Amino acid sequence: MKKFFILCLAFVALTATVQGQTRYSGYYKDLFMDSGIALNTLEELPAAQFLNLSMESIRTYDSGTKIPATEYETELMHNVFVGSEIDENGILLYPDGAARFRVIYVNGGKSTTHGKNLTADGVENFRRFVAGGGSYVGTCAGAFFASKGTFNEKEGTYKDNPDYAGIWPGYTVGTKLSKSATSLTVEKKSPLLKYYDFGGDRMIDSVRHNGGCFMHTANAPKGTEVLLRFVGDTLNLKRSIHQEVNAWAYKADEYTGRVVVTGSHPEKMVSGDRLEMFAGMIRYAMEGNGAPRIKGELQNGETRIMTLRSHDKLPEFTAIGDRQFHHFTFKVPKGAKQVRIDLKPDKGYADFDLFLFAGFDGPVFNDNAKYHNVELGAEKSLYIDAPKAGLLYISVFCFTTVDTVVTKNGEQYTGRVEVLNGVPYTITATVLDEPEVYSK
Repeated sequence: MKKFFILCLAFVALTATVQGQTRYSGYYKDLFMDSGIALNTLEELPAAQFLNLSMESIRTYDSGTKIPATEYETELMHNVFVGSEIDENGILLYPDGAARFRVIYVNGGKSTTHGKNLTADGVENFRRFVAGGGSYVGTCAGAFFASKGTFNEKEGTYKDNPDYAGIWPGYTVGTKLSKSATSLTVEKKSPLLKYYDFGGDRMIDSVRHNGGCFMHTANAPKGTEVLLRFVGDTLNLKRSIHQEVNAWAYKADEYTGRVVVTGSHPEKMVSGDRLEMFAGMIRYAMEGNGAPRIKGELQNGETRIMTLRSHDKLPEFTAIGDRQFHHFTFKVPKGAKQVRIDLKPDKGYADFDLFLFAGFDGPVFNDNAKYHNVELGAEKSLYIDAPKAGLLYISVFCFTTVDTVVTKNGEQYTGRVEVLNGVPYTITATVLDEPEVYSK
């Protein structure tokens, strides 16, 4: 089997918890780190280790801001962020366009050069990732890249950057401060204080800063939250950055992910307030993952066909990805004796493992389902005896995932790579007037 260099790190549980914080299930891994072309190359992320997160990454070494990208690294970027023959829409997205990771972290470096190497299709996949419920964390270049562009204070003009993702629809301003460090003050109502008290004085000392940015507060998008501000009253700068917004967050609606960025560099810190600053940013981002979307309402006795692929652009009928949940609803009438839910795979996919869950209290996962069938294989039925009348929530979960091999540039996917383009199936919910006998 042909192998493609793409990513990895560890097995992810169906339900994940970070220091007591439960989040939505249905992601392949917690975090993906972008150390791609023109970004700083990190081989580890201390905050991810601190939070015990499963993580994958892309790492490039041979090209940068002044050295053209190599043919191999260009292909690697394309395979990861745009797609390959084994993964049509890239590793960030499930076949239906939903986020495959809880959060992506984008390193410092050169934001425009990185965006150009992502290509327009790769940048668009970042937008789709956040729109599909995945959250975003960025430092320095990662903050620039998240914006629409920059504001030129001298000229009073806005400059949109087509190589930026615009997932925070505001503008940044360069600090013109390089190879230095500043203190930061935590805003009194900053959500980061939910996780850490930063020594009780809301001060974070000596956070590295190298050519980063601050938020242009005039006309900032509605819903933008201020997290941290610069303490720069002792800096000898032509343009003071004292009390300018250093870190901020934004979430467009309940279904999109949260964007959390800073103009500085806390990502390498292994202890103290600076580690907690970055860990808090990640935690707040993951807390802001998008709410589950319902694929549709199942009709009594009618089979719903979930066999389309990414290129069909009909996510409500697209095959399921690895470790993903698909959610449906079904109206149970009064007096129903039994409801049977039938799950059947497309031809050639019977040996993939799909599970069934159901319940009445909102979208169901493995940890809150009242009814479940976790028999291995893709074909199965779930019986609900004497169900109460009302809206029944049903979910399909794909337990099958890929294997990984660690490499210098990230990881290779091996094993059941077919799951990356989705496992096609059909699902039917039927109200039975006479209960069937079944083996529980």
